[in-house]
This record gives sequence, C-alpha cells and structure tokens, in this order.
Amino acid sequence: MTKDFSKYQKIIEKFRGKVGIKDFDAKFATATQNIPKTERFILKMEIKRLATPCTRLLDLRGLVEGECRFFEYETLSHFLDDIAIRVFYDNIDAYGSYTFGVYEAVKNTENNFRVLYQKEQTNVSSFSPLQAKTSQVKNQYPATFYQLGHYQNRQHERMNFAKPLEITLENKSKIQVKGSDISINGCKFRLQDEATLKVGEKIDIDFIGLENEYSFDDDHYYYEVRNNSIDGATQLVGCQLVHSEEKYRFTRFLSDFIQKNKRRFKINIENTISALQSRNFEHFVLPKINELPLFLVKHKNKIMPRYGLSTDNNQSILQYWQDDRNYSTLHCLINEERMERLLNARDKGVVLLVYSFVHYNQGKSFFYSLDDQQIKEDEAFFYQYLGYAASKSSFAITQLTCTDIELSQAYSPFTVSNTLKNNEKHLNPPLSEKVNLILGTLPYIVVASDITQQNNVNDYQQLPFDNISIDKLKNFGHRRLSKSFPFDELGVNYKNQRQEVRFNYKTPIVINNKKSEYSGHSIDFSISGLKVELDNDVDLSIGDIVYLSLPQMQKITSAFDLTELSYEIVQINKSKKILNLRVYIQNHQHIGRAFFKLLIDKNSSKLTPDEYEMHIPGLAEALRMLYVNTLDIPSLIVQTSGSRYKTEAIVSSNETNALLQLMKSLSGDTKHHNLFPILNNLHIFNSLDNQLKKLLPNDKAINDVLYIAINKDKDKVEESVSTKLESELSSLEFKQFFIKKALIKGQFYCLQVKLSRASEPVIEHLNPELSYISTYAIHRAKQIELDIWNVVGIIQLFDITQETLLRYRLLKD
Repeated sequence: MTKDFSKYQKIIEKFRGKVGIKDFDAKFATATQNIPKTERFILKMEIKRLATPCTRLLDLRGLVEGECRFFEYETLSHFLDDIAIRVFYDNIDAYGSYTFGVYEAVKNTENNFRVLYQKEQTNVSSFSPLQAKTSQVKNQYPATFYQLGHYQNRQHERMNFAKPLEITLENKSKIQVKGSDISINGCKFRLQDEATLKVGEKIDIDFIGLENEYSFDDDHYYYEVRNNSIDGATQLVGCQLVHSEEKYRFTRFLSDFIQKNKRRFKINIENTISALQSRNFEHFVLPKINELPLFLVKHKNKIMPRYGLSTDNNQSILQYWQDDRNYSTLHCLINEERMERLLNARDKGVVLLVYSFVHYNQGKSFFYSLDDQQIKEDEAFFYQYLGYAASKSSFAITQLTCTDIELSQAYSPFTVSNTLKNNEKHLNPPLSEKVNLILGTLPYIVVASDITQQNNVNDYQQLPFDNISIDKLKNFGHRRLSKSFPFDELGVNYKNQRQEVRFNYKTPIVINNKKSEYSGHSIDFSISGLKVELDNDVDLSIGDIVYLSLPQMQKITSAFDLTELSYEIVQINKSKKILNLRVYIQNHQHIGRAFFKLLIDKNSSKLTPDEYEMHIPGLAEALRMLYVNTLDIPSLIVQTSGSRYKTEAIVSSNETNALLQLMKSLSGDTKHHNLFPILNNLHIFNSLDNQLKKLLPNDKAINDVLYIAINKDKDKVEESVSTKLESELSSLEFKQFFIKKALIKGQFYCLQVKLSRASEPVIEHLNPELSYISTYAIHRAKQIELDIWNVVGIIQLFDITQETLLRYRLLKD
C-alpha cells in the first residue's frame, strides 16, 4: 500500500472536483484499469478526500517568496500572496467549494520555500555552483513611499458614482461621460476625448443616469473644472459646483441622495486609507527620531532656539549642549552669524557641518565650534582646528538643515472630521489661540543631527595641530552666559493629548451609574475632567455616563452643588480601578466645570501641576506637526512577515530627496523605490536582522555606516551598485580607494544607518479613521490594522556624503 500519489498526479488532476458527478465510478474505473486493485482503491479514497469540505485556515506568511495579505473567503480569514490567491480561485472553480484539495494546492504553490528547496535538492546535480549562485541574485527590493504630513482632508464625503453624465462645454458642444464619484459640492468623471478640459473652465452637467429615478427642477447644473489628470487616453476631471440661491435645493438633494445610497454605491475612502497608512507610520517614526528639531524665535534682534522636540534617541544631543550649570548652550550651535551661513548653505542645496568640542577649566565648561562654511576664512587653521578638536573626548560633528515654518502645516485634522463622534473629537482638537500666537513668533525649524562616529573621529585625529594658534582658537570660543536663555524641551508623545493643565489633587469622591455606587479618591483634575482611583474594580465601560460627588469639597463651598455631577468615562485601566472622566453636559452649564475653573483661578500658585503636562497645552502637538511636514530624512519601516522581517515601506515628507530619487531610478516599477543600495549586501541584511532581534523599545538606536558606489556605465542594477559596510573597508586607504573609484565611475553616497526597535502604536489616535474605513471596506481596515501591529523596527537613513567627501579631501591632501 502506497501513500505517495505523485505518480498518479495526472489522474488526480483529471478527476479534480468530479467526485459528485453521476458517472464518476465508471470513468474512474476506465482510467485506472491498469492500476493494481489495492492502489486503485486507495487512489479513489484520496480523490474523495481532496473533495471533502475543509475549514482549515491558510497562513503563508514567512513560507513563500511573495508578500502575503489578508484574504477572506466565506467567513474564513487567510493570509495569502498573489500566486496563492490565483491557485485558490483556480481550485475553487474546479472543486466548487473550499475543500482539502484547495487547501493542499495552495500549500504547494511554486514559490513556497519548501517546494523550492525540494526542487533544488532534486536538481542539484544539474546545476553548477556558479549557476546556482547567479540564479539567486535579487536586484529588486521594492518599497512603497508614504508621504508624511500632507494628509488630504475632504470637507464632504465622496460617494462612488459610475453613472452616465452629459457635459455641455463652453462652446455648447455636448459629450457623454461616465461619473467616478460625487459629493455635495463636486464630482469627478472620466473623459475619453481628444479635447482636454482646462482648469477654471465652466461646464454644465446633466445627470442623465438619474433621470429615470429622480426628477430635477433644472437641467443645468454649473460646475467649474478644478483639476484634470491624464492616464493614457483617459482624463479624470474633478469639478466643483458653482453655488447660487436656486441651486440650494439641488445640494439638499445631493446630501440626501448620498446619505441614502452610500451603502449601495460605497463611499470613496481612498484619501482616508492613504492618510491613515501614512499617519500610522508617523506614529512609529517620530518617537524614534535621532535628529533634534529646534524651533527658533526672534527676540530683540537675536535669533535663538526656543523649543525642541525630544525623544530617547536624541537626548544625547540635548545633553551635549548643556554646560556645568545645566544651562542650555544651543545658542552656541545656532546664532545670528551661523544662521546666515546656514541659510546660504540651504540656498546652495547643501547642509552645514559644525565641528565642536568642550574645554573644561576649574569645573567650568567652555564651548568651541566652527562650521565648514568658515573654511574659506583660513583653510590652514581649519585643518589644525579639526585635528585639535578631534583629540578631545568631547569632539562632535553636528549636521544642520533649515526650513521656513509654514503655519498652515501646524494642524492636520482627521480626514473624517465631519463624521466623528463627540467622544472622538478630543483626540485631535484644533489649535488654541494661544498656540497660534506662539507659532507666529517662530520663523525657522533647524534640524540638528549628530553624525559623530568613532571611525571619522579616528580619521580627523590624523590631522596635525602642533603649531595651532591659541589666539585664533579663542575666536571660535563662545561666551559663558550669566543666565540661561529660555529653552523648552517638548517630548514626542502621542498619548498626551491634553488641552488643559492638570493639577495633582487627592480628595474623596463617590460615583454612581444609577445602579451601583463606588467610592475612591481623585488623582488629578482639570477644568473639564478628572482622573480617579476607586477602592474596588467597577463594571463600567468607556462611554458610560456616571454621576460624581465630592463630599470633602462640598464642605468648603455652599455656592456650588457638588453632588451628582455628570461625567463621561473616556478611559479605564486594566484593573478597572482608575478612570479618566470628562464633563458631560446634559442641559446648559456644567457645575463641576464652573467650580474647578474658579478653584484653579484662585489657587493656581498653590496647586501642583502634573509633571507630565506641558506649560502650553496643544503646543507640542503643533510643533510636532510642523516638523512632520519638513522631515527630509527617509525612514525604512521593518515589519514582521511570518517568521522573518520585511522592509517594504519608506516614509518621509520629501520624495525629491537625492537618495530617494536614486532608489526610484533603480526600480523597475515607477510606483516603487528599489532598496537594493541598502539591502543588497548580505552582511548588512544579516547585521540588521540579528541586531533587531536583540533590541528593546527603550534601547538607544544602533549605528552603522554604508558606503555606496553607483556605476553609471552599467545597465543592470546588481552590476551598477556596490555597497560596503564601513567595517568591510578596514583601513583609511581602502575607504579612499572605494570613494575615488566611485567618483570616477559615477556617484558616491555615504549613509549613517540608525536602527531602533519600534514601540507599541497608540491605536486610540488611529481608531477614528480606522473605524470609518471598516464601515465601508472592512477587509482594507483589517489589512491596515495588521500592518500597524506588524511594525517592529525603524531604520533612519542619514546622508552624510558631504562630511565624508570633505574628510576624504582633507586626508588626501
């Protein structure tokens, strides 16, 4: 008796899904008449087994070469790649339903690692080692670009609308087109005509596709062309309704029509999906940034750093620029004179490199700095300065970039703002007047990146400084201050969404929900809410309305009735004992809010603010959003895929970055970037993989340096790109040879790579848009949620080519 059916595969394929037909037995007997009776019986049982209904779930993540995604069929959820989905449907057509035959066919697709290994073992003798190695060369590492900050919001929902329309142009000619989507104020349609509609052109639209269902008072609805994109022979035209008083009834009709038919035609949610995907990656990248964003203020004709966004990874920069009194010395890094040179460097498309060290004398710290724009003043001294500075343990190289602040970028509403529930609106409230006033005083963002590495320090230490002029050196020293400039460090934290200052205060409280009563005490309070800790766990949920009493506080006031104050539960901890409450207004004024406002106003000097609260609520979020819109440094997102890691997403606010443009040019697909320059070296891949497994979310980023040479004379990607880890170029001579050869043949890039372990996402902040997507496309929402929880690492790519080439020229001379 045999269990190996490989030699009968043609018979199994012939009778695939035909067990239920009337003449199955007769046809099977004819086809197997030359097979021994025992084997024929076992083969028949096998064919029947393959036709048996199956309920097993398929998860090919980490088992196939393809990219797996969420796939649902008849209530069963699977994770399959494109090849597996194609095989799945092919076998479903044959068997008529999900059977063991479908299950096993999908488990044995051509790109399955197990199948590939078996083929390799079977055919190993027919290939030479060289051929095998060549056949495994991979020259495409496709990654999708996600732009941060520019999250397109829509004032009104758009509904898919594939109905015929008749367009009357300004020259009175008529064209029949097909609609794409529609909203209260606009619509899109597809036009396949040689005539191109111009932005600003006025057209009449007749909704002929609705005439059988609805009657209209007016046949002419004027629209203005606002945008027009061309894809091959098709134009996708976006128009806005030209409003007038007589069109009011039409907009009311559209509003009612969309609300009644959004389930039937589906809402166009592509902008929300795109925004959520980028916002999701933003939540992972920003808390792990290694550079320090500094927001400058103009004060009494001086310009100085006023605010900085801090993370665990950039704390070392903040600590470096502090003196022995813990005063911030960032004014030594950025001042009026250096800002002029920084703006000049920006206009030339280069960065500004600042070389600094700290001299300690009698317990006091004195800062010295010189930037690469000052080389022209005295090149000989510059060489000596670098050698002298590098001999100090405090030597640092800081890379500066500068961007003008655009106040319109300080706030990014959810793309579903008009559909949010009241309990979701507090997650992303508009900027307060106070925050807007502060932002108006900030002209620039300067991003400081510490690119100091032991290898480049060693290189600079080779520069002689025996005869350095002490008098000249003093010119680059910075004066100690009698008092510190005001500088505030604001943490990047998506969990802190407070819009009011909280004060720590403990007083007895009693809450009830008209069924049960619970006692406890307050932890902190603000005008609009409290955090309370109860003596016992509670059977309550987020969104419940409870009634709070303050017995001790009632004793000190008769002007307010502090019993049965209505509050809404907005958060509950795992132990069900700590609740976050927000005022719930039933009628007009909330007595609790009026009481706490008066209490804070009269006792602000006596109350203790929560140490986690920033001095201006909402300011940190606004500064963070400004920085997001100027984040030029690309970050790679590392996600899990079964038992392995994948890197298929790049995030940045600037796709025109030189490095990104390089990777775009190397891609065989215009929609993707090719990460070949980063991931082609096996040492790099293994290094990142091993280091990420050891990293914890609170660990500092791990650094490495890549040297990349681009040979323009070669057409094939694998031949044109050469990537080396700095450790592979073991000596200065090897580095210089690599750089020289790269510059002769084409281009040279040097990247500082910083790898961090990702923290858990703040899913509450993503839930409004995620819930909205799941309403109309639950499969898309599930895939996005899966992508969120699969993120495990962030790789930031710092382009340090300018500093590397400068060092190369200095040491070559």
